[in-house]
Amino acid sequence: MDFRRLTEEIKNDFLREWGENRGDLRGVLLLQKKAIIGYEREVRFFKEKIASLIEEKGCSDVPFPAWYPTLTDAVFQENWGMAGVAEWFEPRYRSSSSAKIIGDRIYFLEGGRMRLMPQKIETERREQLVRAFLLLTPEERMDRNYHEVYLLDGTRITIFRGDLAKGGQDTVVFRRYVVPSYTFEEQANRGTIPREAIPLFRAMVSAGFNVVFTGPLRSAKTTFLSTWQALEDPALEGVMVETDPEIPLHRLMPDAPIVQILADGERLETVSKNLLRSDADYIILAEARDGAALDLAVRMAGKGTRRMKMTFHLRDPYDFPYDAAWEIIKTRGTGLDETARKVAAAFDYIFHFVQLKDKSKKRLRGIYELSAGRTADTITIEPVCRYDFATDTWSFRNVFSRQKQTIAEEENPGSERTIAELLGDLSRRFPMKEGGEGDRDRRDSARAVSS
Repeated sequence: MDFRRLTEEIKNDFLREWGENRGDLRGVLLLQKKAIIGYEREVRFFKEKIASLIEEKGCSDVPFPAWYPTLTDAVFQENWGMAGVAEWFEPRYRSSSSAKIIGDRIYFLEGGRMRLMPQKIETERREQLVRAFLLLTPEERMDRNYHEVYLLDGTRITIFRGDLAKGGQDTVVFRRYVVPSYTFEEQANRGTIPREAIPLFRAMVSAGFNVVFTGPLRSAKTTFLSTWQALEDPALEGVMVETDPEIPLHRLMPDAPIVQILADGERLETVSKNLLRSDADYIILAEARDGAALDLAVRMAGKGTRRMKMTFHLRDPYDFPYDAAWEIIKTRGTGLDETARKVAAAFDYIFHFVQLKDKSKKRLRGIYELSAGRTADTITIEPVCRYDFATDTWSFRNVFSRQKQTIAEEENPGSERTIAELLGDLSRRFPMKEGGEGDRDRRDSARAVSS
């Protein structure tokens, strides 16, 4: 007997048994659904029964595809599990953040690149998989062409089908948040940040600055935010708003009183008033996608909220005040220049991240001190740290405005002296060269908003 025939026989054995117990059809469907989406008890039930059937048939030595760990697992995954994508959930791919099904092809993100896997998934099996995923959200209609659901482990699944996909090229994207260690040292080991600046980052956390982490997709923004947050005082009360359940703060800071909310768009509008009235010490916007989230951040800062953290998709950090303002005015209808100045006043520093040509490598592209004039309509963005692609090194400028010193002194007295000393030492050891991009940064850092 070959593997395909064994898989069919065992599936038929299950169907035959279920057919004899039609009185509990609802229970059978629930059992299958829970097994497909990963409930441990239901998975164990299937695998134990499959192992027993394999033994009865005398088929323990039937060869099975190499991407499955055991014959029992292979039969389960082919019939009721994740099919060929199941390998992505094995320990070997624990550090892979993404997998894709495009048509009958399966890809895993490995070493920063999508790799075509040898396993295939047929149309009928792909449809079965999609139907199982949609059982996670009963309100989702099967006739829709776009779906977004989550597995028990937090994996986000995005589905494009019907009119949104070319014929036979339906796409299922799996995405999970992967961080081996929430420490600055771990990120320095990977080359993402300068090791010499770790004491400065720690001091900036203690100073309670409002910070935004910018950059394109998969550039380590969320990883850096999580690391920054892990160093916060666990006695402080926080609120984290996410559009996707990516950052497990209840595991990262199990003893900290942090409320975790999933909301965006209209749902965020509904809760924003309560958040503005909350007595939280700080707020985290894990991914500011729209004007509602950005407006909430600006208004919270206007109330005097410190230690605010946010990520924002952006190509150029100098565009942050106006890009954020543009999103806000699409929602609120306020003036662009005035809103951009409020954005600049809300945040103290921008940390910008990029991917290198080798997509597995991320780098802190630069740190920028952000401020808005109190008496003049100006926005100032001063480069503090800059990455050099040619040498794979960082340089620093001794920029620490009186305004930022005052914030640090008020929030954590003494931290302003520590930051000044550390930044002064870094700028002496790794000075930012005059000329080239450094001068361009300084020349463009002050921008008149309007007269």
